[in-house]
Amino acid sequence: MLRTFKGGLHVPDHKSDTNKIPTRKIDGAPVHIFPLHQHIGAMLDPKVKVGDYVRVGTVLADSDAYLTVPLHSSVSGTVTEIKPYFHPSGTEAMAIFVENDFKYETVTTLNPKRVDTMSPEEIVRVIRDAGIVGMGGAGFPTHAKLSPPKDKKVTHLIINAAECEPYLTSDHRRLLETPEKVVAGLRICMRLFGLDKGYIGIEANKPDAVEAIKSLNDSKIEIVELKTKYPQGSEKQLIKAVTGKSVPSGGLPVDVGAIVINVDTAYEISGAFEEGMPVVSRIITVAGDCIKEPCNLEVRMGTPFEFVINAAGGYTSQPKKLVNGGPMMGIAQFTDKVPTVKTTSAILALSESASVYDEDSPCIHCGKCVTHCPMRLMPFKLARYASEDDLEMCQKYHIMDCIECGLCSYLCPGRQGPVQNIRMAKQKIIENRRKK
Repeated sequence: MLRTFKGGLHVPDHKSDTNKIPTRKIDGAPVHIFPLHQHIGAMLDPKVKVGDYVRVGTVLADSDAYLTVPLHSSVSGTVTEIKPYFHPSGTEAMAIFVENDFKYETVTTLNPKRVDTMSPEEIVRVIRDAGIVGMGGAGFPTHAKLSPPKDKKVTHLIINAAECEPYLTSDHRRLLETPEKVVAGLRICMRLFGLDKGYIGIEANKPDAVEAIKSLNDSKIEIVELKTKYPQGSEKQLIKAVTGKSVPSGGLPVDVGAIVINVDTAYEISGAFEEGMPVVSRIITVAGDCIKEPCNLEVRMGTPFEFVINAAGGYTSQPKKLVNGGPMMGIAQFTDKVPTVKTTSAILALSESASVYDEDSPCIHCGKCVTHCPMRLMPFKLARYASEDDLEMCQKYHIMDCIECGLCSYLCPGRQGPVQNIRMAKQKIIENRRKK
């Protein structure tokens, strides 16, 4: 029986254009741009200056703050500029520009020993120094996630292989092409907590990925087949499906003994220990009805979107919307000059017919957003209070529990886009708390 959670919805997945095509590695761009904001946590400080020569693996930026990881160069060449530049988040951030010499000279900055000879603290340090974050989109530093409070007992380590966002197939291809490395990364994390079993949650629309993991014959890895439904890959919903436990309101996964890591995150953990290399590339799905040759590409960090799109054949027509990530939770871009970052799982180019731009109409209280909300919230009320700037009522209705999955906006017959108002209200609440 397929496991799942209450709420959610099966949405058209648009995965058939890319899920059967092997990943193709592309060359670097003439200039790579590395924003100093790559993850949740502290901003990074440059560790290089204009004129410096860097190699693949050179630390470009780092910080002494705990909630941060270093940023490494994905090419060899010369640092030409350090200045503010476009960021996929829709803002600007300081960025380091490296002119690629196409030699790809490498420097090894990690020096891991055999995992079975390392202490948990040493393992976590290697993960931190490798620049590994949650690569499913959140970008939370992995070393911090794998260092829960001493009073929290971890019982379930879960790889999130649901990949429920439409269009995205990068995790799917990773499971098919290098399943042994994904499992190796999970096994390293299991060692941290002395666990004899790890879990991989895979949606039922990826039977070939299930078989790829099964072919490894690893008795310590349990495959949990999940119902194909959005947002099955959301952390709290995945935990509910795999363990049957509900993360409490305002709580963290570790409060119910669970830690969830992404497929690519597990792959990078394995690479850090087996090859001694930090995060310098990732698989990106390039798709949408404006892309000539939809595909999955292994892309070096800092590659401009424009270069990646050209590697996929370019545009068939000028897109109406360009998205960093999936169509449900991704961020629309105003230019294709922005660089890829560690959390760029997809680049989507969509035509007007594939994007909805209807004018808003009043809420008709149809209840669809309430019926399908995976967090059991009342999005129509939250959106109203958010639009009125009534933050007290927003908190009364548990706005901070919203995972911003976008289902309410997807389903709304009035095209009101509740998630946008909710997201802005949440940001105001966070800013107010910081001021206090």
